Amino acid sequence: MNENRLIRTAARTDAEALARVEAECFPPREAATREQIAQRLNRYADHFWVMEEDGRIISFVDGPVTAEPDLTDDMFADASVHREDGAWQMIFGVNTVPACRRQGCAGALIRRAIADARAQGRRGLVLTCKERLIPWYAGFGFVNEGLSASVHGGEVWYQMRLAFNHQ
Repeated sequence: MNENRLIRTAARTDAEALARVEAECFPPREAATREQIAQRLNRYADHFWVMEEDGRIISFVDGPVTAEPDLTDDMFADASVHREDGAWQMIFGVNTVPACRRQGCAGALIRRAIADARAQGRRGLVLTCKERLIPWYAGFGFVNEGLSASVHGGEVWYQMRLAFNHQ
């Protein structure tokens, strides 16, 4: 990975930059708005893993922690679902600006989110993805649980889970 790249958690002041990245990565019907991102940052900025290159945000992964085992559409609109003592780290988005894709940015952030969730004593991580991305997430240990109940953005989603084996 490029030595000018830094991974950190987000600050509330990152809302505008994160919204720009989100808009580059998802179609409007799927992308979080600047307001939604700001609300999420107010509730769980420490659950946004951000990659910067030369001070510019180029990639991020985000999502709340919940007691609920499955990712549901209502979670996207309501940042108050976050419970710091929850068992499951949800992943809402894995975003990398097009110019920086296929350089390991998203993978580095996913690995960091996994490591942090494990260190925080979570039961694991849950995400939804499109069918074409199932093999990519499986490479990190996520298991496909089949079609998700989510219809976010009018799309078909698959739920994937990485459960930790706590001893």
